[in-house]
This record gives sequence, C-alpha cells and structure tokens, in this order.
Amino acid sequence: MTDELHKFLFEGLPVRGLLVRLHDSWREVLKRREASGAFPPEVRQLLGEMAAGSVLMQANIKFNGSLVMQMMGDGPVKLIVAEARQDLSFRATAKVVGHVPAGADLQRLLNVHGQGRCAITLDPLDKLPGQQPYQGVVSLHGQEHEPLQTLADVLGNYMLQSEQLDTKLVLAANDEVAAGLLIQHLPIQGEGNLEGRSQATAEDIADAFNRMATLASSLKADELLNLDADTLLRRLYWQEQLQRFTPQTPRFACSCSRERVGGMLRGLGREEIDQVLAERGEVEVGCDFCGLQYRYDAVDVGALFTEKAAQAGGSSTVQ
Repeated sequence: MTDELHKFLFEGLPVRGLLVRLHDSWREVLKRREASGAFPPEVRQLLGEMAAGSVLMQANIKFNGSLVMQMMGDGPVKLIVAEARQDLSFRATAKVVGHVPAGADLQRLLNVHGQGRCAITLDPLDKLPGQQPYQGVVSLHGQEHEPLQTLADVLGNYMLQSEQLDTKLVLAANDEVAAGLLIQHLPIQGEGNLEGRSQATAEDIADAFNRMATLASSLKADELLNLDADTLLRRLYWQEQLQRFTPQTPRFACSCSRERVGGMLRGLGREEIDQVLAERGEVEVGCDFCGLQYRYDAVDVGALFTEKAAQAGGSSTVQ
C-alpha cells in the first residue's frame, strides 16, 4: 500500500478535512531505528502519531519550510520529534531514558510531574535577513488544567490557541501504519464581526463543524489504521457532499549530510575532537532520524579544520 494524503472540503460548509495514511514510509522509520535498538511499543505508537500529525499540520497550513513538532517531558520520554517539510517529506525520532511502563499513556510517558510541553516550530525555507523561526508552545494540559490524554487533544488545543480555529484530530499508529484525520472550521469573511449575519447562521456554522467533528470522534483506531480512504470517508460522511482533491504522497526523507555533520564537529572545536580521536581512533556520529553513521578518521578531521582555517583566512587555499 502506498503513502497518501487526501484533502477534502464539505460542500456548502466552511469545514475542511485531511486524511493521511503512512505505510512504507512509516515502516522505513522503524526499520532504520532497529540498528540502534527498537523503541518500546508505547513510544512507537506515539512516534507514529507524531509523524502523521506533523504531515497533517504541514499540509493544512501549506508552509514553505519545515514544521517541527516536539514534545519535551519529565517522564521516560525526554524528547520526541517529528519534522515535515513543504514537499510532505518527513522524519521522526525520540529520546527515551529509563523504563517505559507497559501501557503507558501520554501523561506517563512525558508528563509525570506536570512539566511536559509541546512546541511547534515553523522554520522558513527562504529566510529574510534577520528572520527567525516562529515557535508556539503549549502545555500538556487543557484550558481547565486537566491533563490531555492524547497527542490529538494536545494538537487540537495548540491549533485553538495559535490560530483560533476549532480543529479535531484523530491519530493512530501501529508497527504497520501511522494515520490521522483532521477536521477544521475554516475562517470565513466577517466571522469575527457578526453584524449583518443572523445568529441562526452563526449557530448553523458552529453546528456543522461540531457535527463533522463528532463523526470524526466516532472513528475507532482500528478503522483509521485499516480502512482505505474511500471506505473511511464514505462510512463517516455518507450524508455529506465532499469535494476531494488529487491525493498527495508523503515520504520518509532525512536532511542529514556529511557536510552538516562536519559543520557540527567544527563547532565543537579541534581540541575536543582530537580527544575523541585519541581515545577511539575515529569520530563516529550517528543520525538519530535515519540511522546513518558518519565516520571521521584523523585525516578527515584534519581536512575539516584545515578547511575552516582556510575559510577564516580568506586568501589561503588547500590543493
């Protein structure tokens, strides 16, 4: 089965939807992780939901750059990250420290002492001079300070706070598929100012979104993971007229490179790198996202720092 993202609109209603199903790309993420040790099942599920959620949100806002979703916590999952780019390529990883209890939910994975946070960073592809990435941060608690039980709830809360748009997400993942459904109330002209708009119309609009969101909430994880897009949308919204668009194809891709790793090593400084060389005979750096290993021996390290010196000197060159 192929990876796919479907966009659709509800005819006559200011409500849109997106459905993503990651098959081969999600299995590729897990396969690359096996070399350094597979994550516990609870972490794999959350990571799959992160991957699906990041693709949904990137496709929803059509951002020309990277959308990076991170959750930092005080449980065994210290950091979990998913990044989706404008072409819907994505990558995901996590840092786990200590024991993960069987059946652990979001709160026990990341928010044991109430310090868990979710951050969404928008990093533009073509930055203007002085432009910085935008980041929004929310806690893993709702508006009434109640613990949020799922990643879908956290992201819905984030969308409501950051964009003031009602958004319903349903996410699910296993070792074969990572999938998600997003339903969102679209902004409409004059919605912020109800003068000239009847209260009945405003109520109808709210009712329409609530109806679609309630139907989305009825979706079981097993259905989201196993039903194809046509069957799923027909089962949920058989009474609605949907305007559907040409499906897109998400894919796994990592942006790591030997050049970027070399830049990181130069940033650490020659003295520290030489110490690693003396102890181990080479410097080895592994990418947490794709598992690729970059190795540098003494000659490679010498070339790195000679290149740095040449760039700093400006006129000197290395033949």
